Amino acid sequence: MKKQLHLLLLLLSTAVFAQQKQVVTSIDTTKNKIGAEFKLSIKTTVDTSAKVIFPKLRNVGALEVIQSYPVDTVKMEGRYELIKKYGLTQFDSGRYVIPSIKIFINSKPFMTDSLLVEVANVQVDTLKQKMFDIKDIAPANNPIGGWWKYVLIVALILGIGAFIYWFVKKRQEKKLKEEIYKTPIEKATSLLDTLEKKELWQKGEVKAYYSELTDIARNYIEEAIEIPAMESTTSELIQGLRAASVKKKMTLSQEIIENLERVLKQADLVKFAKSKPLDFEITEDRNKIQKVILTLDNSIPVEIPVEEDMLLNEAQRQKQIQIQLRKQRNKRIVTAVVSVVFLLAATTTFFIVTKGFDYVKDNIIGHPTKELLEGEWVKSEYGNPGIVIETPKVLRRVDLTKTLPKNGMALIKEMQSFAYGSVLDRFYVLVSTLKFKAETQIDLSKSMDGALQSLEAQGAQNMIVKQEDFETKEGVKGMKAYGTFSQVDSDNKTTAKMYYEALLFSQEGGLQQILLFHEEGDKYGNEIAERVLNAVELKQASK
Repeated sequence: MKKQLHLLLLLLSTAVFAQQKQVVTSIDTTKNKIGAEFKLSIKTTVDTSAKVIFPKLRNVGALEVIQSYPVDTVKMEGRYELIKKYGLTQFDSGRYVIPSIKIFINSKPFMTDSLLVEVANVQVDTLKQKMFDIKDIAPANNPIGGWWKYVLIVALILGIGAFIYWFVKKRQEKKLKEEIYKTPIEKATSLLDTLEKKELWQKGEVKAYYSELTDIARNYIEEAIEIPAMESTTSELIQGLRAASVKKKMTLSQEIIENLERVLKQADLVKFAKSKPLDFEITEDRNKIQKVILTLDNSIPVEIPVEEDMLLNEAQRQKQIQIQLRKQRNKRIVTAVVSVVFLLAATTTFFIVTKGFDYVKDNIIGHPTKELLEGEWVKSEYGNPGIVIETPKVLRRVDLTKTLPKNGMALIKEMQSFAYGSVLDRFYVLVSTLKFKAETQIDLSKSMDGALQSLEAQGAQNMIVKQEDFETKEGVKGMKAYGTFSQVDSDNKTTAKMYYEALLFSQEGGLQQILLFHEEGDKYGNEIAERVLNAVELKQASK
């Protein structure tokens, strides 16, 4: 009976344990080299209708997620076995705990097991590895050759835009001068002169010549005598002209009408029957058209216009000219702007293709931290105990007393803080010094924790902290903390991942602190941070 009872309890405990182990955690190796990948596997077996949610992770504890693999699904006896893998890595040696990860099965949370892994240094055998001398400093390869060349490129593009504007303006003014005439005879005479200057028939373009020649005559008849000459056939035009001459009491000879009809028919033969008149015939036809136009103009009865009508017509003409001028000016502006935009886009595309988008973004569009790095730096001493530091900009005095607890302020005799930017900017430098009222045993580790907690209180989230000893070039020892945090701007609803470095030094009766952070992955921010921290000099506290 006792054996049966023990067997029953064993089966029950096994069933309970199986229920608790619905999520199984494993890793391919517990020891790896710096930068190598750990593959963390999470496995669960569920019904086919179950909904399983694996989290999207950027970091797991102190390890960075470099790859989130797709979920493997295996069907087993009416159930699904789901396996989710994460690729993890770490670039600092040491032992790290992979904490529990929460997954949801049918909206119910389950926790994975925590694991301990070790990251080992890569051993370098200097006896077998060939060593090389340090190379000399090489000048930066700048194919553009300085900022003035960017200005030259922009000036050149703007100059091209201005030239296009001027060219279009001249063309429009010439066209406007050709188009605006006071009388139909003035227009016809000017167009005939222009036609002769083109020398179309001399170049073999007889069809184009006759087409323009007859269009000039037809257009004059339509405007001056007011009959639909442009849409009429040759016979319709001659018939309409005879009727108009009677109606308007025009004294036209039969010869003039016959000459006009002869030239129009000749033009029809050239245009539609591919006839090729001789050179002297072409000249005669041109002279006939000119004589017809002049005779028609002289035969039109002259009506003496009323002075008011003359003024009205002139006012309308001037108004029409102004409207055309405005349209042409707007067209010139649009043409010039489009040309400049096109050239800028073409230039930008060229640099993107040849140099890459990062080059264009940093050197043409502009990069805030790059401008800081390449600007004129300032070396100055701040606070007491003094900190001599070189920064891209002068640090401004700020008041941080409100961020400290009241019981802490009671111990402080003097506090001075100087900063560039704010904790919501993508680049921030802070120098702070403290003097205590009485001799105080300073624990750098606790002081560093307090400084980072103050940063968290100002909006830093998901902070990863690594600490190590730090020594200035003068041999002053202190503590360094570095890592990443999420910068959340609730006003603008933006989030950025920042990289920070903090230095802390203690003196008798004093504390010196330097904090610097920038956006993670910003190479210019990294160079600024390295230059700032390498130039730190510490002064003794004055009484």
